Amino acid sequence: MGVDRVISHPQPPTSSPPTPPITRHRSHKKSDWLFGFLVHHLALSLLSRFGLRISLCIPNTADSPLYTCGTTTTSTTYTPSRQASSNLDDMHGSSSIPLQSTTRQSRRRLVTTTPQNIFLFLIAFRALNALCVRTFFQPDEFYQSLEPAWQIAFGKDSGAWITWEWKHHLRSSIHPYIFAAIYYLSNLISESIWASPLNRANLLVVAPKLTQAYFAAIGDFYTWKLAGKIYGNYSYEAWAALALTALSPWQWFCSTRTLSNCLEATLTIAALYLWPWEWPSESPSSQEADVKNEVTRNRSIARRNGPMPFSSLRLCLLLAALACILRPSNLFIWICLATFAIFKTPMSIHQAKTSLFLRPTTKELSTFICKAAVSGSVVLGISILLDRSYYGSWTFPPFKFLYFNIAQSLAIFYGRNDWHYYLSQGYPLLLTTALPFSLVGLFQALFSNQKSYTSQQNSISRQLAFVCVFMPAVLSLISHKEVRFIYPLLPSLIILTSSPLVRYFLPAISSSSPSNVPRRLLLIFLVLVNVCISYYTTASHASGILKIMDYLRAQYESHYLTKNPTKLESRSALALSPLIPAVMTVGFLMPCHSTPWRSHLVFPGIQAWALSCEPPVNLNSVEKANYLDEADQFYANPLAFLQKNMKGGLRDFPRKPSYKLTNQAPTPSLSPITTNTTTYNHTWPDYLIFFSQLEPTLLTAMHSSSYSECYRTWNTAWHDDWRRKGDIVVWCLDLTIQRDWREHTRHQYEANWQQGIVERERQLDKIIDGFRREATWGSSWLGSRPGMGVQEMVAGVLVLVAAFYFVPAAEGQKVAVDLVVAVVVEVEEEAD
Repeated sequence: MGVDRVISHPQPPTSSPPTPPITRHRSHKKSDWLFGFLVHHLALSLLSRFGLRISLCIPNTADSPLYTCGTTTTSTTYTPSRQASSNLDDMHGSSSIPLQSTTRQSRRRLVTTTPQNIFLFLIAFRALNALCVRTFFQPDEFYQSLEPAWQIAFGKDSGAWITWEWKHHLRSSIHPYIFAAIYYLSNLISESIWASPLNRANLLVVAPKLTQAYFAAIGDFYTWKLAGKIYGNYSYEAWAALALTALSPWQWFCSTRTLSNCLEATLTIAALYLWPWEWPSESPSSQEADVKNEVTRNRSIARRNGPMPFSSLRLCLLLAALACILRPSNLFIWICLATFAIFKTPMSIHQAKTSLFLRPTTKELSTFICKAAVSGSVVLGISILLDRSYYGSWTFPPFKFLYFNIAQSLAIFYGRNDWHYYLSQGYPLLLTTALPFSLVGLFQALFSNQKSYTSQQNSISRQLAFVCVFMPAVLSLISHKEVRFIYPLLPSLIILTSSPLVRYFLPAISSSSPSNVPRRLLLIFLVLVNVCISYYTTASHASGILKIMDYLRAQYESHYLTKNPTKLESRSALALSPLIPAVMTVGFLMPCHSTPWRSHLVFPGIQAWALSCEPPVNLNSVEKANYLDEADQFYANPLAFLQKNMKGGLRDFPRKPSYKLTNQAPTPSLSPITTNTTTYNHTWPDYLIFFSQLEPTLLTAMHSSSYSECYRTWNTAWHDDWRRKGDIVVWCLDLTIQRDWREHTRHQYEANWQQGIVERERQLDKIIDGFRREATWGSSWLGSRPGMGVQEMVAGVLVLVAAFYFVPAAEGQKVAVDLVVAVVVEVEEEAD
């Protein structure tokens, strides 16, 4: 299945020899416009750094198919048939310039677009993507992957936050083991180069991101490959699919995050590329045979076509089984495709005459079932062994997952959604500006056969479209819904979107007709919208969360490490080392899981606590209805919660941070998870962190404490959760840090004020110049006369109003009045 197919188009009976089948080799005419946009405009510098070779090809003559590329001359092997040519003409429309003549006018061509170059480009692109993502999305990005991985790599006493799902064996440990290996290797590298503690921490933070970036690049690559298998390698649609996945705001926002859904999406699209979309018995050579019974049919197929590509099938089934182990909901995709494979509608007239459904032969079906059973058993066995190693007992997480989320309805605890969520919110969030073209592509794939495509192309598109409808429909039956649950469908949706996208925008790109200008402008607008959405979601919205973690690591290195160790020590040695005079304590008065945990705190000396939100496990319906987790209890009555659950209540506050206390014994590790059956669960920390909407409440409750603001960062302009609105504020006990922060804030305020004054004065000067020109024009029109005219008085009043508007402060208004008086005097002098 990994070999590029040779797609033949039916030819009308003529006296001339039949046109040879179209071999989808590198097409100079079809790959330029999108690949040039992706490579030349987006990441030319990145490609150069990877040593990619980009040749500029110039046609020798207007009619010659030969292209000169430096010192090498190559020949195109794309020979369009009569039907394919007519289809291209139909695509461009009768009023458009033909594609062939338009292509001949191009002087430069990019031809060395090998799959290896594409893959290297995607790796570099997604690595840059991963480093640019500085926002918080979902807690599962950390608590369902990196926290268990940290525990596997560094031990149970490393301070990782293990959530309730792992305690009740709901999750497969395969995903955390991948990142545990990355943590282990990164730690070895930091030891070998004697990295400083802060550099080691930065390496451990970045390494999982780059690993997921590699997985995301694989997903992009196989999206392009599957589009090439459907529409033809190096076809317009294949390049459009690559452009769509590279410019997708959701892919930029989510694909490099360490969510299990992201790896699931990569595994799904790779398995779809290797999936047997047709049986060997569906090939034309088998259909020409006069088959009378099942035995002769099997022998004929084996003799004419050889065995099925079982190596690709085996790898396909292994990847599909792994995706199902990671996310059991992925099973719906393969149930749907397996049903199509076993009961497939005929793709040709000959097949339609034979039977209503095209069933595989006995050998094909038995081989398929056998390979599926073996592949599934291998993946399941590996998963069971890894789960046994992680949990310490034999367990089957998929069963526990279904039991707790469906039988006990614990998924409802994390929110309910409308039945139309995936239709009204899921697809729009995944596709953004490509949504209209995706809907067209889905409709065409489901309800009409494209005449420009072969029967196999239409069949694959129809199966993908049905999967994209079937899976959200099934998941809509569950009350708790999230857009990332249907993320594995995005590559398939992109492939279906590429065809209507090409049909709509290709004439505008290949033709210089003025009538196509609106479409060109629309394309530019859609690209700019995607870029703006990508920037806002990855660099602005909820960006304060990760800045806080960076700030805490920097504070730990500055105040809690007296000197850098000469050699990177192990976690236990580092935790008990005399280099750390005191344990840094941090408290988060936020909704549960609002920040990453040990994967970003890194240092074992940073001991922190946070409000928890354990679900009502094993409670009856009445208890579930009245259940409030710790975070809900806090926000229901913050003052009462602090008085009851903080050691010392609201009267006994610490006066100094731990590193300024003499002869202090190391404090015990603070557990991030607390229970609601005891009081005084938390101690007052060195650093207290919360969202600014809580600031008035804490100022009232803690006015007698030594806590004061020592850091504040912008988080988001809006949030759907009222508890997470506003900036993120850090209070600390160190008077020196508080004083430095006040000085920094004052200097920043003064700088902003001075900049505002300069900007307002610049705007005021523009207004004064404008009114001065108006006064001069009025004087020349009415004739000069002694004294101030009406137009001068009106100009003076308008300038005065503008001055008070643009310079609202009292001192600024006084300056503005003086300016107005000067202008009036000057106008009178000019009038005299």
